[in-house]
Amino acid sequence: MQRQDGLRRRPSLSLPILRTSRDHHLAGTLTLGNLLSSLGEASFGWAIVLFSLLTLLPLPPGSSLITGLPLLVTTGQMMLGFPYVRLPGRLARLELDQAKLRRTVLRLRPVTRRLERVLTTRHTALFTRRYERMLGLILFVIAFALFLPVPFSGWFPAISLFIVGVGLVEHDGLVAAVGISFGAVSVVLAAAILASLAAGAEGMIH
Repeated sequence: MQRQDGLRRRPSLSLPILRTSRDHHLAGTLTLGNLLSSLGEASFGWAIVLFSLLTLLPLPPGSSLITGLPLLVTTGQMMLGFPYVRLPGRLARLELDQAKLRRTVLRLRPVTRRLERVLTTRHTALFTRRYERMLGLILFVIAFALFLPVPFSGWFPAISLFIVGVGLVEHDGLVAAVGISFGAVSVVLAAAILASLAAGAEGMIH
C-alpha cells in the first residue's frame, strides 16, 4: 500500500485557543493577559487572532468600542516596531468568558477548516522587519475601521484581521495578503456607510 504521509492532517488552528482557555478556566486564571501569554505573547499573530475573536463574541451593539481597543493597541505597537505585544495592566487583567470564547471559536470552524487546507509557509518576506511597520500600519487602519461604531460593518474587518493573524502565525504570506485584501474592502465599506450617514444627517439639517 502506498504511504500517504504527506496527506496527514495538520493540527487544528483553533485547538491551541480552546485547550489553553480551558486550562486557564479550570485553574480560575482565564484573563486576557494569561491567555495571550500562554499562546506566545511575543507573537503579534496570535494576539491579532485572539483579539479579533473577542470582537466576534456575541456582545451588545457598540461593544466594538471596547473590544476593538486591544486590536488598536496591538497593531499600533506593530506599526511602531515593538518587538512583542505589551498589554496595559488593566487590559491584561480582563477576565474572559470561556463559554462565549469557545462558542465563537467553534462558530468560525468553517473558516478555519478552509484555511487549514491551504496554509503553508510561503512568501515570508512580508513578515520581515523591513515590512513589519508597513504591515502594522495597514492592520491599524483595518482595526480603526472595526473600532468605529458603524452599523453592520464590524464583522468584516474582524474576520479580515483574523485571517491576517492566522497568516502571521503560520508565516503564510499568501493567506495574510488575502486577509489584507478583505480588510481593504471592509475599510471602503465602513467609509461608504459613514459617508451615507453623514449625507443623511446633512440632509435632515438642511
